[in-house]
Amino acid sequence: MPVQLAYAIITPYSLHKSRTGGIIARLVARSGLEMAAARMFAPSQELIRQYADSIVSAQNPQDRRVQELLKDYILRSFAPDPKTGRRRRVMVLLFRGEDAVQKIRSVVGNFGIHQLGGETIRDTYGDLIMDENGQVRYFEPAVLAAPTPEEAAFKLKLWTRFSDTDGGVVDNAIAYEPSETPQRTLVLLKPDNFRFASGRPGNMIDFFSRTGLFIVGIKVHQMSVAEAMEFYGPVRETLRKNLGTVFGARAREVLEKEFGLTIPNAEEQHLGEILGPIFGERQFENIVRFMSGRSPSECEPSLMTQPGTEKCIALIYEGVNAVRKIRDVLGPTDPTKAPVGSIRREFGSNIMINAAHASDSPESARREMNIVKVGENNFKRLAEEFYGRA
Repeated sequence: MPVQLAYAIITPYSLHKSRTGGIIARLVARSGLEMAAARMFAPSQELIRQYADSIVSAQNPQDRRVQELLKDYILRSFAPDPKTGRRRRVMVLLFRGEDAVQKIRSVVGNFGIHQLGGETIRDTYGDLIMDENGQVRYFEPAVLAAPTPEEAAFKLKLWTRFSDTDGGVVDNAIAYEPSETPQRTLVLLKPDNFRFASGRPGNMIDFFSRTGLFIVGIKVHQMSVAEAMEFYGPVRETLRKNLGTVFGARAREVLEKEFGLTIPNAEEQHLGEILGPIFGERQFENIVRFMSGRSPSECEPSLMTQPGTEKCIALIYEGVNAVRKIRDVLGPTDPTKAPVGSIRREFGSNIMINAAHASDSPESARREMNIVKVGENNFKRLAEEFYGRA
């Protein structure tokens, strides 16, 4: 069966109600597909109009009346706020794999006028409420997905054409009080969450939703060796300096046991000064390899700036005290010291394989966002590689 691209669009309401993590967890875990790209949009009126016009289709298995409801919903709920003109946030996810369109559609589910059936995303997060006269009182689809490969291709090409002008890191999407000063911070869901298709990435996003912050940027990223070295550069010298004491004591213990020597404290310190930087450098190499799939010393120069073999998800969160709130939910670097209910306690294994990274200050966030470039349009690149230029 040929590989397909499928999309899932998380609606502004689902994003606003912080249902994003639960939806992503179901899409990945239940479909078994690779989440290959993701991008935030603030749709323009033209994108909304063209997308809405494509909704009603004879090939769509949903009831024609539901299709009309979806079209009307898109025109109303994806449009900028009529009072302020502020555009609304929409998240578009791309999935790749065999029979991807049908698998995503099955996880999302269909609405029926008379009843709902099956354990789908729409069963949990969507609503179609009718009154006793058969009139629609409330409608929220939660997620949108194409019914056929042909429609998936057509609609994905449409979103791709607008992905530069209407997509990226979304600005001015959130209203704040005059006294509030929002921050932005970076979160990386690390490669250990992507060894196989699972709900882990979505479940962690669900944890972060407790902060009340807003996702304004998302990117599926494969960190290059050069990016990993720059990203973790501040840690490098710390490792070289701080591991001297640890390694000096370990070297003393091994040497005394192996050779029956008695090594004075001064010599232990000297061993740490000599061997600590070497040990620290090895640890730094391990970090770079973990994040990118390649270690610097073993990497061909031509591969240094190429995308790595490991995947992570980069997210930008926005809101008041964003840095502190995200760090509080994440927990300390060592998962064994993280409090119950924190992400690293729940999902981390050790100091390196600790589920996620979050910026430790607004200054670090700006530096790290410049490295990862969450606004970079690899969404468009993937679609164009798959379909050709739209």
